[in-house]
Amino acid sequence: MTDKKTRRNFILSSIAVAGGIAAASAIDRQDREIAAAPNNQAAATVKMPERLLGKTGVKLPIFGLGGAGQTPLSQPRREAEAAAQIERAIELGIRYFDTAADYGPSEENLGKVLPKYRSRLFLATKTAARDRDGAWRDLERSLKRLKTDRLDLWQLHHVSFTTELDQIFSTKGAIKAIEEAKQQKIIRFSGITGHHEPAIIAAGLQRYPFDTTLISLNAAEKHHPRSFAANALPVAKAKNIGVIAMKIPAYGKLFQNGVLDGMHQAMGYTLSLPGVHCCVIAADSVKQLEENLKVAQAFKPLNKTEMAAIEKRTAAAWQENTFFRQWT
Repeated sequence: MTDKKTRRNFILSSIAVAGGIAAASAIDRQDREIAAAPNNQAAATVKMPERLLGKTGVKLPIFGLGGAGQTPLSQPRREAEAAAQIERAIELGIRYFDTAADYGPSEENLGKVLPKYRSRLFLATKTAARDRDGAWRDLERSLKRLKTDRLDLWQLHHVSFTTELDQIFSTKGAIKAIEEAKQQKIIRFSGITGHHEPAIIAAGLQRYPFDTTLISLNAAEKHHPRSFAANALPVAKAKNIGVIAMKIPAYGKLFQNGVLDGMHQAMGYTLSLPGVHCCVIAADSVKQLEENLKVAQAFKPLNKTEMAAIEKRTAAAWQENTFFRQWT
């Protein structure tokens, strides 16, 4: 691998080249405001609640845009749809964009739109490499695709097994790349993500002072015998680690068969869990993005009675709504 100065120059030159290549009543009220506003701009005037992202000290809106799944951002030959969604997200006040090195064209699609807004955004990506050299290769490629010389957050992607932790924290593990990139100010914060086994994420948080964790937290996860809410979230909360929630609607399955009524319940539940700072959700379309944003704008923490009522509705359907726990 190259030395620090050479690596930094490589990244900067690569970027230069790439840069040259070309609750319900509240939601109803917002709907009326948006419909009456010229050019549908009112949605951007209603600010989302914001929270500090744990010990990072960074204040972010509670809702960010995810770059995976069936979204146009991560699907081939949907560049125009992806660009329209990203532009609209920025218009609506979304500042947190989440992607990963292995989300198909997601990083490249973001790189076509985000650079001109870079100074006001919180940009996060991930590496699935467990070794130092592999992680550096991912980082260099991610920066080139995203057309930036820095990341706000770089995360170890879908960590699922103890053997992976051992490799990550070995003398030639990916944690070395994280530490070197931080020293060189290429990344601001580091994180660990997972949707398979909360005990592994908890162990990772105990072994290293990560700044954030991205974990599965939804209304069905509560009932899993090894839930992230019960086994990983308390560790993160005790260490004031920034907690970003994912799998909020379980890819829409929580809205099937009458389990939940809509995103206001799914997002409302997750964001009301103590210790959760924000969430990322992908969108199939601009319309869906706008609908999700309205829910985030209207968010008010749910009380214990409301949380219990949602948990009761998911109790009989938790297995089909935590299917992602099988993924590694």
